[in-house]
Amino acid sequence: MTLSTLTEPDGAEDFRIKVWFRFVPREGWLPQDTEGLWAALLSEDTARVQNVPLLQDGVAEGDVVRFTTDAEGRHWAVERVEASGNCTIRVLPVPTGPLGPSVQAVHERLLPFGLGGEVFSNEFPLVAFNVPANSDLAGIKSLLVRGMAEGWWHFETACVTDDWSNA
Repeated sequence: MTLSTLTEPDGAEDFRIKVWFRFVPREGWLPQDTEGLWAALLSEDTARVQNVPLLQDGVAEGDVVRFTTDAEGRHWAVERVEASGNCTIRVLPVPTGPLGPSVQAVHERLLPFGLGGEVFSNEFPLVAFNVPANSDLAGIKSLLVRGMAEGWWHFETACVTDDWSNA
């Protein structure tokens, strides 16, 4: 199965492409093994990621990736060649917790930090947030840990920087 993030970024460049990532699905997790991300074409084989990955680890919005193009014209990521300094954090609300399965409630809790992101679906309310490099990393981490301890959500780090790790 494949996953294509459907939301096109605002103010996107004219030379926008979809770059696809392959990964091994995790047991007990979503069955997808590819994810397509919007990206701004920078050269014949590089592009800057323009939205938040929901499933792909090791890449964040703003990163530059190298890709190859297959015979059908699909662009496949090969490697990250430049990190943006942004982080990707995924949050999954606990359906029986105080916030219920509400992605809106998750967004409201993180609203003071000005984070944007992508939502997988209402049936599976996974939220992937872009955490810009200049964010209050310690404050965000503290809230994420508190929310997990209080049963609001589970979270994972999909792509983080040394600054995140040291905050």
